[in-house]
Amino acid sequence: MLLTHRIIDRLIDSVDACPWPTLACRSNFDHPHHGLDRSRPLKSNELYTPEQRRRRDNTVWTLVQGILAPVQFLVFLVSLALVINFLMTGEGEPAATASIIVKTLVLYTIMITGAIWENEVYGQYLFAPAFYWEDVVSFLVLTLHTAYLYAMWTGALGIEAQMYLALAAYATYVINATQFVLKLRAARLGQPAAHMGTAR
Repeated sequence: MLLTHRIIDRLIDSVDACPWPTLACRSNFDHPHHGLDRSRPLKSNELYTPEQRRRRDNTVWTLVQGILAPVQFLVFLVSLALVINFLMTGEGEPAATASIIVKTLVLYTIMITGAIWENEVYGQYLFAPAFYWEDVVSFLVLTLHTAYLYAMWTGALGIEAQMYLALAAYATYVINATQFVLKLRAARLGQPAAHMGTAR
């Protein structure tokens, strides 16, 4: 059990609990299942109150998000390589198309489960204050991925144009991921020394 807990802690630590931009922090907010969180007000570089951290560590959705984050990034890298190969050589269109569909389905999965995770921890599904702009960009990512699916299904765009649309979606995904990394890193650097080394 202790080994399992340590493995989960490392997964949490690697992605700071939630790989889609809806984790956030609010002091003195009323969670429908856990009651009032009357912790001290958060500093600007903190993401959780102690009670929010406890809820984060106790929900299975934290582990789900910790697993989906690296999976999505791996799918992204493979798909990016296939799309670029098609645009450069004109070959491999079925594989490139299939990879974009898989990437989009993983994105839907991680955003839906991330919304559930956020509700478990913070009591709201979307646009928590600390990560508001990350959420905004995240929905742009989702919109572009969905636009690709629409173009592919209806034939509204040619194959090459579809691939460029996918690249635009991937560019916003990278921007969104960078937003997360920078904010989570800043929060980690601002943590008190006594808390460093624990799962965030």
